[in-house]
Amino acid sequence: MPTTDILGIESIRLDDTSPSKKRVLEQAAHLLAPHDTKLSERIFGRLLERERLGSTGLAGGVALPHARMPDITQTRGAFLRLASPVDFDSFDGHPVDLVFALLVPEEATEAHLQLLAELARTFNDPTLRAQLRRADSAQALDLLTRRLAHDAA
Repeated sequence: MPTTDILGIESIRLDDTSPSKKRVLEQAAHLLAPHDTKLSERIFGRLLERERLGSTGLAGGVALPHARMPDITQTRGAFLRLASPVDFDSFDGHPVDLVFALLVPEEATEAHLQLLAELARTFNDPTLRAQLRRADSAQALDLLTRRLAHDAA
């Protein structure tokens, strides 16, 4: 699935000032459903549920919060770069400043896992992380789109 299908310029937020993991998840939910407050609240609940199962914080200041959700038909993504890193209970113990949130239809289990693995590989690259930390919204979209399209090939 091309990244351009799940991530658009409107779902990128840079220099977000959320002070906690919970607020980051709330902002991610808003980006995943910007024009539907009720859906945004349900997404937030799903992201919180998933986070309670275990942290989605990876190494290198990256988190990949994700959830499956009934009643949606397309996978959605959102990218946040935080102004100040927040504790995400990452397995390396470091705070997070790069967040890619993913929402997939409930029945998309295999596709969900493949996309998560692709995202984890993508964000494992320290050069990409450094570029994203300096990028504007359009550059971040281009970097993520090109990189994920390359990794999927």
